[in-house]
Amino acid sequence: MQDGGPLLVIAGAGSGKTRALTYRVARLIETGVKPERILLATFTNKAAKAMLARVKTLVNDDVSRLCGGTFHHNAHLILRHNAHLLGYQNNFTIMDVDDAKQLMASCLTEIRSKVEGDKFPKGNVLADIISLAHNRTVDIAAVVQDRYPFFYRYLDDIAAVAARYELRKKTLNFMDFDDLLLNLRQLLSEFPEVQRHYAERFSQVLVDEYQDTNLLQAEIVDLLASHHRNLMVVGDDSQSIYSFRGANFANIIDFPERYPDCRIFKLETNYRSTPEILHFANLSITNNERQFEKTLKPVRACGIKPILIPARNVFQQAVFVAQRIRELHRNGLELNEIAVLYRAHYHSMELQMELTRWGIPFEIRSGIRFFEQAHIKDVVCFLRILANPYDELAWKRVLGLYSKIGKATAGKVWQFISRQQEALAAVAGEDFINCAGKGAMPGLTQLRGTVRKLLAADGSKGHIPALIQIVLDSGYLEYMQGKYTDTAQREDDLTQLAGYAEKFFSLENFLSELALMTNADEAEDKVEPENSGKIVLTSIHQAKGLEWTVVFLLWCAEGMMPLARALQEPEGEEEERRLFYVAITRAKDELYLCYPLVDYGRGMGNMTLSPSRFIREVAAVTSRHQDRPYEQWVVDEE
Repeated sequence: MQDGGPLLVIAGAGSGKTRALTYRVARLIETGVKPERILLATFTNKAAKAMLARVKTLVNDDVSRLCGGTFHHNAHLILRHNAHLLGYQNNFTIMDVDDAKQLMASCLTEIRSKVEGDKFPKGNVLADIISLAHNRTVDIAAVVQDRYPFFYRYLDDIAAVAARYELRKKTLNFMDFDDLLLNLRQLLSEFPEVQRHYAERFSQVLVDEYQDTNLLQAEIVDLLASHHRNLMVVGDDSQSIYSFRGANFANIIDFPERYPDCRIFKLETNYRSTPEILHFANLSITNNERQFEKTLKPVRACGIKPILIPARNVFQQAVFVAQRIRELHRNGLELNEIAVLYRAHYHSMELQMELTRWGIPFEIRSGIRFFEQAHIKDVVCFLRILANPYDELAWKRVLGLYSKIGKATAGKVWQFISRQQEALAAVAGEDFINCAGKGAMPGLTQLRGTVRKLLAADGSKGHIPALIQIVLDSGYLEYMQGKYTDTAQREDDLTQLAGYAEKFFSLENFLSELALMTNADEAEDKVEPENSGKIVLTSIHQAKGLEWTVVFLLWCAEGMMPLARALQEPEGEEEERRLFYVAITRAKDELYLCYPLVDYGRGMGNMTLSPSRFIREVAAVTSRHQDRPYEQWVVDEE
């Protein structure tokens, strides 16, 4: 066992990271460190409980006094005794998500009255801006400029709402989740006697998943370990993939610079995957310049090489995956031992439809089913109105998207529409904007303009993608920007939907297909096939920390993996490469890398695709060898 001082443990994928932490804690207790003097910081309560349970089986001692839990849990325990130093009462209330939303809405109402227009960000977007600023330790202007540039003109008002929110929380003796960390850092920074007390109390500090910490969390850890410097951090730089949440890659990669006397240990023995999969994984990460070099070493017997699947198009990609899953299942593999991974949620759209056709049950962990997402339903309702102008449910959903049109007003508008012999012509006419009172007139005027554009485009060649684009350009994109924190991803979803719609010759056929798929989804959710389980569809981000016997990775094409938008971010390529590495190392026995040779172009004509640069890099590294680290299958044209 290593003595005290700073320790950096680089735990490669599948190398037993949890075991290393639990054995370290157990050994500390066995050598005389009292459990109450150990602080273990994790990212989930589940992880903390699992580790403490394992420690309890290893030592003959009461570990209930060990302070183990999430950063927020540990911060809460300390603040309960010291919040009065920061101007709170020690019996402060921790707001849950709903409480925070209500308070933010109240502050927004107070400030927004001074803001003209209806395009000001909604409360959840404001909360995301404020939270990112806190966790990245930057000001609000930096977050708005970086993530929400379309709201920069409202910067002063956003800052005013944020200031009001902070003041109201302090007055009400409330803290939200971010406050727990912010206030703990302030407490430890501004009150040396408090810092000294906790630094002496926790003589050993251990941190799990250190590559996922943000700057705020790393500063708290440094403050708590500043006196004794008995700090052990465990993580894998090659699995640092959460910068969009505020995780700071520099925390782990620059740890030796902050602690020049730290000892570095590497866990490189992988107990999960076959040698062939590990060989491919090792090659895939070599082009990252900022990393702790390591080589995953297998303990398992040889298996089959990863398999590259160039498909004719995205539909053939989906057919291949569905067909191969059925073959694997017929050969005895349980469906819950199979996962399909992808970089973005919309990459799974065609596969969801194909699996439904084949009757293969699946569980989606990257979000809800594609066609059940709110923004998909919103846009589809515009199209439903064109196909059936007397679709009451579609009209009421569309009306609800516009400012100052609530349920009662939408009811009045629907009464007007339902009485018309030519509903769409009436909506496009002059009387429409006066049918529900002055308050609704701006919204109805905007809706009328959208309907006029849709009517002008309906029936033209390739018209369904054009209709979707009209909805986006006529205000729905701005609506998403104000309502959602992930507008770019939702816009990608709608672009994918538009591309899929190109193969339909009529709007009615397109809408019928969507309705059939949605109803099939609902029926499949209600009837669980006996003893079959479900395959997992998930984004790579959601898959981190998990494993499956067989993994399919979709859309391994340039522009999709890596995602073109992500490459525009600082150090974006290296993080995308780490994502690819994480995806590969989820597979235990078989790995399929799939990509379409042709994309249907999303209104721009068919586009030829090349395999991901990450696959081409692996091929280049091994080009001088006869034996490549992957095989390539030719997909049956039928």
